[in-house]
Amino acid sequence: MRALLCFFIFTAFSTTGFSQNAPPAGRCKIKGRVVDSVSLQVVDYATVAVFPKGSSNVAGGMITDEKGQFTIDNLPAGEYTAKIDFIGYSTKTQTNIVLSEAHPVVNLGDIKISGNSKKLEEVTVTGSRNFMENHLDKFVYNVEKDVTSQGGVATDVLKKIPQVSIDVDGNVEMLGNGNIRVFINGKPSSMLDNNLADALQSIPAKQIKSIEIITSPGAQYDAQGTGGIINIILKDNKSRGVSGNISATAGTRLENMTGAIHVKEGNLEMSLSMLGNWTLRGTTPGSLDRQTDSGALKQTATGTYERKGALPQFGLNWDINKTNSITAEATYSNLELPGTNLVQQDKTGFYPPTDTQTVRNVHGNSVFRATDVNVNYKKKFGKDGQELNLSCQWNDGLGAVNYDQYETYILTNALAAGGMGNDNWNDRETYLTADYAHPVTKDVVLNVGVKGTLTRVNDNSNHSILDTASRLYIYDASQADNFIYNRDIYAAYASVTFPLLDVYQVKLGLRDEETITHTNDTALSNLSYNFFAPSFVISRKLNKNQTLKLSYTKRLQRPGFRTLNPFINAADPENLIQGNPALKPERVDVGELSYYKFFDKGSSILITAYEKYQRDDNQTYIQYYASLPVGDSIYRNVAVITTINASIEQMAGINISGTLALSQKFELRGSFNFFDKYIISHFDSTISNSFNYRISGNANYQFSKTLVAEIFYSFNSPRTEIQGRFPAYTNYSFAIRKLFFDKKLSIAFTTTDPFNAYTDQFTSIKGTNFTTTIDRKVPNQSFGISVNYKFGKMEYKEKKQERNDQSTDEGN
Repeated sequence: MRALLCFFIFTAFSTTGFSQNAPPAGRCKIKGRVVDSVSLQVVDYATVAVFPKGSSNVAGGMITDEKGQFTIDNLPAGEYTAKIDFIGYSTKTQTNIVLSEAHPVVNLGDIKISGNSKKLEEVTVTGSRNFMENHLDKFVYNVEKDVTSQGGVATDVLKKIPQVSIDVDGNVEMLGNGNIRVFINGKPSSMLDNNLADALQSIPAKQIKSIEIITSPGAQYDAQGTGGIINIILKDNKSRGVSGNISATAGTRLENMTGAIHVKEGNLEMSLSMLGNWTLRGTTPGSLDRQTDSGALKQTATGTYERKGALPQFGLNWDINKTNSITAEATYSNLELPGTNLVQQDKTGFYPPTDTQTVRNVHGNSVFRATDVNVNYKKKFGKDGQELNLSCQWNDGLGAVNYDQYETYILTNALAAGGMGNDNWNDRETYLTADYAHPVTKDVVLNVGVKGTLTRVNDNSNHSILDTASRLYIYDASQADNFIYNRDIYAAYASVTFPLLDVYQVKLGLRDEETITHTNDTALSNLSYNFFAPSFVISRKLNKNQTLKLSYTKRLQRPGFRTLNPFINAADPENLIQGNPALKPERVDVGELSYYKFFDKGSSILITAYEKYQRDDNQTYIQYYASLPVGDSIYRNVAVITTINASIEQMAGINISGTLALSQKFELRGSFNFFDKYIISHFDSTISNSFNYRISGNANYQFSKTLVAEIFYSFNSPRTEIQGRFPAYTNYSFAIRKLFFDKKLSIAFTTTDPFNAYTDQFTSIKGTNFTTTIDRKVPNQSFGISVNYKFGKMEYKEKKQERNDQSTDEGN
């Protein structure tokens, strides 16, 4: 894989060297920004096309980005006309655009387009956007038209992103690394940071507009997250007046309901939405067989679980004037995970020497609630693109995990043992950010910023032991813990974006983060440190449809407070969970080389070669003890699950993905990710080397303007870690959607794994003095119907322009 990466790099620079002697046919470019003539808000996804004077043949064109901006390059010198179109707006024509060798770049500035004067009933954008968009430092996947995820959750959408893989439990990896940051609309979330897998399964897929994948984040992003960043963009509404939608899904596994209302009048915009999700109670059979030098443990378990989630949101945007605006958003998250587990056990050969068969009943409940509030102020200056952003975000999370369990002998039904415990924590985070963008010239942009992240955690845990004689739970002070964790991160960054030799776009960045941590546990170390993170991306446009991009970044993964807390969770007395106070942050260097080509009629291909070198790699690690004292209790035949620094992990791979538009009605998408992972554990002198791959495919057929069907398939190979082999995962789904009443109403039928009631997951783990095999059957099969209804009007009116415009109504 490293040889392959070197070959790609050699090819890139070889191509560069030869091309310097052969300049492209067109060196000129036309750029600008499209805005609404009344509100002066940017208009994203408007179509811009340029024509040579006197000709109807298109010389170049594109769709404006999320900032309303466009750049059409590789144009020969001459005179041009530009036309700008967007649904609900009148066509805007700009004439007499002259390009020459002396003036190869023409910036049209803000192009104001006017809404149609008549009211439009439920205007629908019929033009389709590419599934994947290639930006300088990220890839954007437009998933809002995805059919098979209609009745699902965010996890079902992420499965279809080429660089992303998800296992049967909803754990997310990006290019083989699970230490990722997930944002919603560019902001961190307490719910996602504390319980990512379950939180993603509480967000209905219907509300997701697009997914941004940032595998090599630049200096403007936090350095946290060795696997990169996933940004989930929820659907918005840019229309005026009152509009909204209501959708619901009923199925055998998932139930969800969403509702949203949007009001925009003048310079004020408000939105209110409610997302609700419920995973119906399911049953998960499983077994565990652990063989040790002291004896054996066999467990047969039947567990039940369900998930209840709610996510109400309120948003406000106020355009004070042309240069000042305020945006505010408040989100409340509620996630509940009740469950039970009935475990039949057979313990053989332990002290005292006896064969003991027991049954253990476990009841548990996890609750997480969070309030996230953020306010952003934007100030625009005289230069196009010059702006200051000040933001403050406050996250307040409350979590609780409660359990009780008791064990009885099968033959006599007498009590054998039992315990009860809970873990309650409050996690408060405050983010203070200032970002400034300054266009030094038309093509050179400087970005600088500072950020403070203040974290305050108070975690209280306790445990009680069941007295078998009195049948009462006795509080055990020796197994109680109060953990206070305060962490401040102060960051500053600078980045510059500039063209080079007419064919390159370069972005260089430097970020410095100082971490200062205080805790009441004297066992904790490695708490305060400085991290310096350089980054760069170099993009070369081979022509208007082909891009070659080389990037590098340095990142780290700070352990969370629950990973550091040495408190022992004894919900399962045979398998304890404990934090590691000696855990150090892992640090990684990431290099990538990608090639992207867009073909006519919508087909595209993306090839990415990548290599990662990670130090102090965090790995889950299991140790076996025949007898382990914890406080005033002794646990026998017990495995302790913790996290260690495995020292070094090296990974090299290649990802190939693309879209094949066979016709206007039939489209295929596919993704192949292959990587080699090499781990050296200095903890117990073990080495793990494994080849891994992920394959996925998607087929979409448009039978008519109102009827579409889609099928999806993915396969994740087994993976090998330092202590064992973890299972493969296969997933497939099918959906069909029909539109009614002028496309206001949509009804979709979706199914996942329709022919398999359970997904088998077989895991083999080997450590010092023990081997363990685990067999789980996870219910993944589902059938569902999703209904969505859109209401409201889109109203466009010309208003009197302000005095400081070049033309006014007064005096004319």
